[in-house]
Order: sequence, then C-alpha cells, then structure tokens
Amino acid sequence: MIERLLPADVSCAATRAESVPDGTLFPEEEALVAKSVAKRRNDFATARACARRAMAGLGLPPVPVLHGHRGRPLWPEGIVGSLTHCAGYRAAALARATDVLSLGIDAEPHAPLPTGVRELVTLPAERERTGPPAPEGPDEIHWDRMLFSAKESVFKAWYPVTGIELDFIQADLTFCRTSVPDSPGRPGVVGGPRGGAAAEGAFAARLLLTDPALPTTLHGLWRIEDGIVATAVLVRSDWRDSEAL
Repeated sequence: MIERLLPADVSCAATRAESVPDGTLFPEEEALVAKSVAKRRNDFATARACARRAMAGLGLPPVPVLHGHRGRPLWPEGIVGSLTHCAGYRAAALARATDVLSLGIDAEPHAPLPTGVRELVTLPAERERTGPPAPEGPDEIHWDRMLFSAKESVFKAWYPVTGIELDFIQADLTFCRTSVPDSPGRPGVVGGPRGGAAAEGAFAARLLLTDPALPTTLHGLWRIEDGIVATAVLVRSDWRDSEAL
C-alpha cells in the first residue's frame, strides 16, 4: 500500500505478515533489542526485513539499520528513508539523497484514537474541519487517526533534516480526497470508504515551526485499505527550484 503513495524512484517494501523468513537481524541490531519483549523484537525485525528488501530495490547490499535519537533509523551514506510498523502492517521506503531530501511514512490501524488522544495531537482548527470522531462502520473515515498518522509522516520527514523535534500541534493539516467522489462529507473534508473499499487522497501540512532547510508546507498522500491507514510525505532535493517556478 505504501508504494501507491510514493513515486517510482522510491524503493518500497511492505508485509502484512507478523513474521517473515528473512527477518534475521545483524548482530548490531540484535544488541539493540536483546532485552526487549517479543512484540518489540518482532516489529523491529520485520521492519528491517522490509528495509533490506527496499535496499535491494536500489541495488544496495543489505546492511544493519541501527537507530539514533528517538528511534530514528540510520541509513547508509547517500540514502534517505523511513520505517513504520503497526499491527498487521510493516513497511520501509528508501531513496537516494540526490533525488529526495527527506521522506516519512506511517501506518496505523484504521480505528478511532483512544479517548483523550485526539485533543492532545490536533489543533482546534483541525478538529473543526474534520468534525467529531466518526462512529464505527464501513462507510466512515476515522479522521482523528488519519491526522495522527499524517503528522507522524510529517515529523519523520522533518526531524532528519532539521534535528529539531516537532510537536503534534506545530503542524496544521488539511485533507482532500481523490477517490469515491460521490461519498458524503463536510466542506473541506471527505466522507468514508463505501462498503470498506479503498479510499485515498492528499494532505497539506502547514508548519507552524519553520526551518530554512524545508518548505513551510509539506505535502503528502494517504490511503485506507483493508483496515490500515497509510500516509507518506516526500520532499525533493530540489524543492527550492520547484517553489521558484
């Protein structure tokens, strides 16, 4: 699903399996999760198996993927990328730094956020645009979860470039939809997927904390499919030239 959200020069790999045959870790990676619970080890291993498949897609040999501050993946020189994992989905996306400055991906279960989390991770304007949390049902989009996932993708693209942590309320997101155009919805947002079918669209993240290394608005895509919401943000290396056009 992630590959639908990123251009062809980004190498993507994903799995819905809880474990994979090629999930063997390098010794350096093993050391990072030696004391972790089984679920953490499994998430770590399956995400890195996806990362090595994505490396192969770029013609790169498999190498360990260690992590830095707050779990940021450390990629080979000249490579940018992002990892995500949730129940039922793991993915990696990698690109060459000559083409892509930064990217972020995220996947979440398509379900409402836990009580109280929506107010912590969204702005009043975002809550007004998307309305109250949707009830459970095949025709509903859980915009609170969508906002959370999209902001995760924004932050994963932001931090490797700036080295500054971005809070959830320091990005103001708006969404549009590009599938099932006849579905009901509020002005400025869109309705839910019909009969559980896939739904997708785009979003814009206006950054309330800015940095000259990145544009003030980041753009991304989203998709809901088989109970998973996935989001992705990509910034081209030549974004300044593009903005000048």
